[in-house]
Amino acid sequence: MIHLPILRKGKPYRSLTVSTTPHFRTKEPFVEMSLANSGLIRRDMLDQEESWRILQGFRVQELVDITKRAGEHYLHDTLPLGDAAQSPEDYIQQISATTGLPHAMVRRNMKKIYGVMAEIDAVLSGLTRGMDMRVLDDGYGAAGGHAVSFFPRGFSLGVVLPSNSPGVHSLWIPAIALKIPLVLKPGSAEPWSPYRVIQAFIKAGMPAEVFGFYPTDHGGSGTILQSTGRCMLFGDVGAVKSWKNDPRIEVHGPGYSKVIIGDDCVDNFEEYIDVIATSIAENSGRSCINASGVWVPRRGREIAEALAERLSHIVPKRADDPDSRIAPFASPAVAERISKMIDAGLNDPGATDVSAAYRGANRLQVFDGGTYLLPTILHCESPEHGLANREFLFPFASVVEASHEQMLHAMGPTLVVTAITHDENLRSRLLTSPHVGRLNFGAIPTMKIGWDQPHEGNLFEHLYARRAFQQIAVDAEHSQPVGV
Repeated sequence: MIHLPILRKGKPYRSLTVSTTPHFRTKEPFVEMSLANSGLIRRDMLDQEESWRILQGFRVQELVDITKRAGEHYLHDTLPLGDAAQSPEDYIQQISATTGLPHAMVRRNMKKIYGVMAEIDAVLSGLTRGMDMRVLDDGYGAAGGHAVSFFPRGFSLGVVLPSNSPGVHSLWIPAIALKIPLVLKPGSAEPWSPYRVIQAFIKAGMPAEVFGFYPTDHGGSGTILQSTGRCMLFGDVGAVKSWKNDPRIEVHGPGYSKVIIGDDCVDNFEEYIDVIATSIAENSGRSCINASGVWVPRRGREIAEALAERLSHIVPKRADDPDSRIAPFASPAVAERISKMIDAGLNDPGATDVSAAYRGANRLQVFDGGTYLLPTILHCESPEHGLANREFLFPFASVVEASHEQMLHAMGPTLVVTAITHDENLRSRLLTSPHVGRLNFGAIPTMKIGWDQPHEGNLFEHLYARRAFQQIAVDAEHSQPVGV
């Protein structure tokens, strides 16, 4: 059985306490991980500044070059995996074995991780609004004609990671190019990606000391969040609620992303069904940027019918089938619980499972040893219904009927909004809404990401604060101050 060690400043450490993750289909033990207890993590966090100083010895351009090389190693090379080795194909099969993701989906997520490394120049430009990155090398510089200086908010970035999809790891990778060491707590079912990314960086020339990899329990995760200077936390509503008001922690919970069709475009909804269906179902609905709501002023039932029919063609296939578009749940109990939650909500009047007419009454299906939830489209007559604004880890969405005013009032925090409308008032209200994280005008899938645009939050602003800065310029010839 594969064993993954703790990495303490990049050095493998085997613990007496281990956890085992099974193969999702056979339920046989598949990977064993050394577990770090809170005391070990707390002890290692005492000298975070030492790792930070290692990165200060590099210029940003050098780190950019290393990141690009690491991307090539990550995508193409055989890399260390504990005491063994891992080829790219091994990596794909291992992720599939513990998360249930079909091989084709893992490959697409792999390309996403590679993309952020290959396009790191554009990523940094988007995060810093085009700032000359030599400002971080020299401590100060100019941006937009003004003197600027930044200081780190902490000596490391602690990241408590999920297991739902590998693509999420693209969010923390730019920290290295921004000169901030990483302390990673992997998800129990997806330790493969953070470990492989670390090994790719090390092979590309990054000192191993700037990486921590700490499989741990709930208490250990809390220690990472409490001990690192800045943090990212991924999880469901229950996991993130106690940390959401801590300014050190960037919380990544449910996205509640939506497609909104304005009154001026709703009569042409057939033109947008493909974009909406992609937003709902890509990556098996496991991303926070998948649409879980389609909000329209009218014709909601027709739109729900069209989406339900389109998505009914997505059915379980073998993991190695290149056309596989839906993933099973690693834990059958989670799938059963979600299905029961939806059915309980449907007991309240005002919502209908439109997909039932196309896929059959039972959305829960067992295929080839995996437990699946088939695509589910609901029609909700108003935004007040309990299922109008929910999110689940499979292709699920509620088509909600609401006026423009109701939409803006009721939609709540929304990570991504794709607004299909030319109504200037609605567009203006969305532009000024504090609840919208990312905004697309036009028929753009919610899943489409631009490298020059921050995905969720802004990692640079999370890691660095701007200070007021002035200096007196000196005339080299006369050695006299010549201006401020």
